[in-house]
Amino acid sequence: MKCVFCDYEESKVVDTRSAGDGHAVRRRRECMRCGRRFTTFEKVETRPVMIIKKDGHLEPFDTEKLRAGLMKACEKRPAAQARIDGVVADIEKEILNLLEPEVPSRTVGELVMRALKELDEVAYVRFASVYRQFTDINTFMQELAALVKDQKKGNE
Repeated sequence: MKCVFCDYEESKVVDTRSAGDGHAVRRRRECMRCGRRFTTFEKVETRPVMIIKKDGHLEPFDTEKLRAGLMKACEKRPAAQARIDGVVADIEKEILNLLEPEVPSRTVGELVMRALKELDEVAYVRFASVYRQFTDINTFMQELAALVKDQKKGNE
């Protein structure tokens, strides 16, 4: 591994630890020339998953776009950043576990809807209103009625 300080190509590993819930390895390295230490991370390379958009074009799955959508839905809500990050990681894992090179955007949307329903019901309704493109108050009310019905089932 090339030293980040002096570009020398030899370094030794002085410490190795698990990182990222066991999905990565953190290594502390020491340069053989300048003696300075730096940290590297190793992560399994996953194949890129392409998302099939409504109009048929493909775009790479983007966890930052997913995180931004969740943050927007949870804006001014008590959802902690750590919980949102957990939802992003869970959805990414589910998508990768599909073992499909291309995944429809509706699949991602439904995963987000399911996660938001558990995380924060107001955020769920916000996201649903955009994702399902509510055109009038009746459609909005139908979604709310279904949410209330599900909530009552859960309390029984």
